[in-house]
Amino acid sequence: MKQVISTPQAPAAIGPYSQAIRIGSMVYTSGQLPIDPATGQFPQGGIEEQTRQSLRNVQAILDAAGLSMAQVVKTTVFLADMNDFAAMNAVYSEFFSEPFPARSAVAVKTLPKNALVEIEVVAGE
Repeated sequence: MKQVISTPQAPAAIGPYSQAIRIGSMVYTSGQLPIDPATGQFPQGGIEEQTRQSLRNVQAILDAAGLSMAQVVKTTVFLADMNDFAAMNAVYSEFFSEPFPARSAVAVKTLPKNALVEIEVVAGE
């Protein structure tokens, strides 16, 4: 049976979707934009600050599910500009350690609210 995971420590869904869904021992998060849940705004700065906020949002959702970043098995990173990959990767490495999760990183034409990055994860117990 699927269970909705929700927390006020991450931005509320801005459409007809859940922050995350648990099915069995696995949790699938929706893509997390770099929205600060306290302000509803993007952080000041560029790709580094936006990546950090997106990953903080992921972390808050996993916390609500009783999981940690160490239990992430797969990430997908959507970038508005692949030229931001190295800067995103530097911040990303602050949140994950070996064994690193599997990852895909793709450039997309436009992200919601003109974000520079959006990150989704799959985690399991």
